[in-house]
Amino acid sequence: MVRSWALEKPGMALCQNIGYNTMRMPNLLGHETPAEAVQQSASWLPLLARECHPDARIFLCSLFAPICLDRFISPCRSLCESVRDSCAPIMSCYGYPWPEILRCDQYPADHLMCISSITNTTADTAGRRAPQASCRDCELEEASSSNDLLETFCRSDFVVKLRLTRLKYSPVSLSQFSLAGKLDVLKQGPLLGGQLRSRIELWLERDATCVRNMTRQHPRGGTFLVTGTVQGERLVVNKAFAWQKQDKNLMAAARKWKQYRCRN
Repeated sequence: MVRSWALEKPGMALCQNIGYNTMRMPNLLGHETPAEAVQQSASWLPLLARECHPDARIFLCSLFAPICLDRFISPCRSLCESVRDSCAPIMSCYGYPWPEILRCDQYPADHLMCISSITNTTADTAGRRAPQASCRDCELEEASSSNDLLETFCRSDFVVKLRLTRLKYSPVSLSQFSLAGKLDVLKQGPLLGGQLRSRIELWLERDATCVRNMTRQHPRGGTFLVTGTVQGERLVVNKAFAWQKQDKNLMAAARKWKQYRCRN
């Protein structure tokens, strides 16, 4: 039996704002109910946050939340292969193989009745090079000099000092950490005053790979300085530093920032 469900009802974070409001159940992965699809789709959010491929969300949503039409529209084989080739290496960093249920040879060769890639994999819509995911994303860095760090601040949309504490348990959230205390915002870029905290909380929830790398040496939490870019409603953390007073370059850059004039 084919049923139509509104995407807003089950609250599938993976497929919010994808251009249609109803999904077909059972879906292409055999999930019988929206609740089952939502639960299973949540495990893909950390990979999606790493931006391993610009069409990864389209591919996954075509399977978890297929648009409600008279017939299924499968992803094209080339779309699956492109996403797999970019994302499988990131999954393998954490011991997860590309799942057999997403085997690409089960999808049709490219034709008009399958979903193909819609973006250029080398550049984003603004003409800049698309971020390339890495197993080392968000690993803590050491500032080589205060001037280099100031230029990093200039190139970033946001720069914020934050404190993380480890949650004792997280039965619902993917995140193992929460924000503690106020944010020390050095640069908020295009975001309004109240938006940055909620966006960082969303980043903690969605980007488990980044947060895991950043806190590897601080399993109970700590204070960090993070920089990154704003992409729609999401924050992408590009660099992270442990906030330590003995890091003279970091302290100097934070102190000089208010008076610093970026080159451009």
